Amino acid sequence: MREKKRETFSSRLGFILVSAGCAIGLGNVWRFPYITGKYGGGAFVLLYLFFLLILGIPIMTVEFAVGRGSRKSTALSFEQLEPAGSKWHIYKYFAMAGNYLLMMYYTTISGWMILFFIKMIKGDFAGMNSAQIAQAFAAVTANPKLCVGFMILVVLIGFGICAGGLQGGVERIVKVMMVALILLMVALAVNSLFLPGASRGLSFYLKPNLHHMVQNGITKTVFAAMGQAFFTLSIGVGSMAIFGSYIGKEKRLLGESVTISVLDTIVALLAGLIIFPACFAYNVTPTAGPSLIFITLPNVFNHMPHGQFWGAAFFLFMTFAAMSTVIAVFQNIVSYATDLTSISVKKACLINTVAVILLSLPCAMGFSVLSGVHPMGAGTTILDFEDFIMSNNLMPLGSLVYLLFCVSKIGWGYDGFIHEVNTGEGLRLPETSFTKVYLRYILPLIVLCVFFGGYLIK
Repeated sequence: MREKKRETFSSRLGFILVSAGCAIGLGNVWRFPYITGKYGGGAFVLLYLFFLLILGIPIMTVEFAVGRGSRKSTALSFEQLEPAGSKWHIYKYFAMAGNYLLMMYYTTISGWMILFFIKMIKGDFAGMNSAQIAQAFAAVTANPKLCVGFMILVVLIGFGICAGGLQGGVERIVKVMMVALILLMVALAVNSLFLPGASRGLSFYLKPNLHHMVQNGITKTVFAAMGQAFFTLSIGVGSMAIFGSYIGKEKRLLGESVTISVLDTIVALLAGLIIFPACFAYNVTPTAGPSLIFITLPNVFNHMPHGQFWGAAFFLFMTFAAMSTVIAVFQNIVSYATDLTSISVKKACLINTVAVILLSLPCAMGFSVLSGVHPMGAGTTILDFEDFIMSNNLMPLGSLVYLLFCVSKIGWGYDGFIHEVNTGEGLRLPETSFTKVYLRYILPLIVLCVFFGGYLIK
């Protein structure tokens, strides 16, 4: 039977924006700005950029190499490249599980984003104080019909776009989303910077503060920077490998990884420029996680001139950030199905629409019907548990598998990996003895530090 020709991106820009769309997500907004302020401002940013360079970019390059070298998703990429008789392909089941697991809670949060965008447009939060906004958010999460309904809407939109194919659906829509996301962020950042008293927020965010670093612990600060540089790129479960499988050999992969990482970092930095000046301008304490997005910032917009407009713009950008990740990961899930079973894209989308909705129900109802379930102790939710398994376990350990597969003699092998990475034009990965030692021995130890560090700062 003749093998079906694999889809490709229509342009390099499409590859970069879709890959960046996968990497750019909610962590850029509700995690990066907060931990930057908490762990030393500008000093933390420098640490983050250092670990992005020595950790995040190399691992992303590894995933791209496996994808492009095999021309398959993680469902078949290891079989394509591994030595005969080896068992590397067993990891595909964990990678596939990771993508489903991520969507089991990401779809619920994305649904909240769409709902809050609608509420902002309607002016539902006008005149409310922070306590009243907190009550409104609690009422949303405690409403199972509302949470499940918007979760289903997210799944239908995501797989509906994927059903249009790589170029006609995913690339076409995500390119528009990413351009709109960046333009909205720039506009929001400029608005925040010109608010009265914004300079205090800017100083807190970007001025190096060694006192904060020492206060929170130098070791924890280093692990936090290491973890952010790692988790921000969505690496470890084949989410990037899939996009490598769709691109040609014209460009070297290290340069592509650098471009996507820079774009991801710009978005993270812009998020801080939006949040901290606005919070300090109105004497609102910035927090982390869902409370920042759904309670703190609506309160800030209530104080701001034309706050309803800026609030709606903010939640529109957040919706684009969330949905770009959803669509990219759904494309990975669809590719698993088509690679493994050879069914059509539309049939794969239909089957997985049902599967992801069913799998997402526990999280969507985790604050209402299933609010009594505390998987990791009192006060924890199903969302917390799913995120913990994904972020603290599957992503770092999966990255270690990808790395060892590429550089060890019992895997694909260093020579095959280097040849794939350096095929084409652009930034070249130096083929030196240090590079070999670094990738084989030093980088795996750093990845293990990310794994154990995640438990330390949890």
